[in-house]
Amino acid sequence: MDYPGSEAHVLVVDDDTRLRDLLKSYLSQEGFRVTTAAHAAEARQKMAALAFDLLVLDIMMPGESGLDLAKSLREDSGVPIVMLTAMGDSDSRIEGLEAGADDYLPKPFEPRELVLRINAILRRAPQADMPIRPNQVRLGGFRFDLNRELLLEGEAPVRLTTTETALLRALAGEPGRVMSREELTRLCDIDGGDRTVDVQVNRLRRKVEPDPRVPRYLQTIRGRGYVLRPD
Repeated sequence: MDYPGSEAHVLVVDDDTRLRDLLKSYLSQEGFRVTTAAHAAEARQKMAALAFDLLVLDIMMPGESGLDLAKSLREDSGVPIVMLTAMGDSDSRIEGLEAGADDYLPKPFEPRELVLRINAILRRAPQADMPIRPNQVRLGGFRFDLNRELLLEGEAPVRLTTTETALLRALAGEPGRVMSREELTRLCDIDGGDRTVDVQVNRLRRKVEPDPRVPRYLQTIRGRGYVLRPD
């Protein structure tokens, strides 16, 4: 791959909502595909559904720490990891590297420096560590290829409208995260407000759900919005 701007897929894991959103915005502007997670459990869920080129991982998080997550991932994964932490002393840096991090960046930091470090890691990462298959999510007998924005049933393409594709792309890009109707309206460029989003979601359900009346994958979270929960 050529970096930057090659749409490498980065997973940002940090419990700080403001920093998480800032990094998503900045890295997206730099040409990366970005998915976020607020804690280790959410990161594991998304890694089970999607392939990532690199993780940006905060050390101090509630529940499972970034260090523990990195150690666990290193048992069977070579995905590059950049550690973020408010602790900048040498002992903390060594601890992060020993846990399996490829690089270590103390907070506060300049987003541009993070981009430079990510690019340097990705350039030297062995090709074996890079995903060799398109990123995709599975929904029973269906799979959605995020790179090609294509829904397949087996090997047969399923016809989607432009709006249905945009909805599935947005939800599949961050599986497990609840997206409000307002957010989906903005991301998918949907006219007509909340009611139009509901109509489009129901249409999409009829194409991917075994029983659209009892959705297994594209679920409604009352008062909050919609979430995609792939296999």
